[in-house]
Amino acid sequence: MKYALFLGCQIPARLQSYEVSARKVLSEALDIDLIDIKEFNCCGYPIKNFDYKAFILASARNLALAEEKNLNILTLCQCCYGSLKKAEHLMKEDRAIKEWVNQILDKEGLAYNGKIKARHFLSVLHHDVGLDAIAKKITRPFKGLKIATHYGCHALRPSEVVEFDDPVNPSIFDELVEATGAKSVSWPMQLECCGAPVSGVNDELAMDLAEKKIKNAKQADADYLCTACPYCQMQFDTVQNNIYTLRGGNPLLPSIIYPQLLGLSMGMDAAALGIGENWIPITPITQFLS
Repeated sequence: MKYALFLGCQIPARLQSYEVSARKVLSEALDIDLIDIKEFNCCGYPIKNFDYKAFILASARNLALAEEKNLNILTLCQCCYGSLKKAEHLMKEDRAIKEWVNQILDKEGLAYNGKIKARHFLSVLHHDVGLDAIAKKITRPFKGLKIATHYGCHALRPSEVVEFDDPVNPSIFDELVEATGAKSVSWPMQLECCGAPVSGVNDELAMDLAEKKIKNAKQADADYLCTACPYCQMQFDTVQNNIYTLRGGNPLLPSIIYPQLLGLSMGMDAAALGIGENWIPITPITQFLS
């Protein structure tokens, strides 16, 4: 299998452990060929509410660059995934938008005609690689570890655009977590927003939303949160650390990125997966390995 890896902006700048652990799991353990396209630009998400057409054009250009190489895009960020899927959907449904976009892209010799798709990291693992194939790579399954999966908003909604999972009762992430031997716990606030979209605009609200989710996951007896989006991970790590510093209260609930969880269960070295780079330590999770 071969994909064009789309990292977006946040991962290289603020969460390099996500890229490092994802590359190790995908390339080294699962033999997936990841192609880096240096011409990739921002997905457009940060300007979505300021210049909608520029947002669509930014995502469409990335799709066109991948289509030029006949490669589906594999993205780690859910905001990037949602943006790319929105452009993909609009260009399929609205001929006028497609013609406008391609007229501009033609200046670079590019075009997007819907021949390739944007895929999220979790979708590729679940649907393309498959749970059975992943299970064969597990050498040190977790025992007694309880995980609260956080799906994030942009992977699930709008469901007719992103085509990721059932937006009301998703299961992909839970099944991938349980493939590592860990137990995915049921918790009422699993599908609620983490608060990241309002960080920097209303920090108190962002912390309130995160704090409510964290408390709810603790009540479900989770040992760790697990994410597959840089914004969500930073909310549950950096922002949770800020909440604890500013507000005090209950003990911290650490959050681990899924490829780190998977990599550990595959017997990979913790340091090589970026374990230890969090503000809230996740190293103790290794005590649950068999």
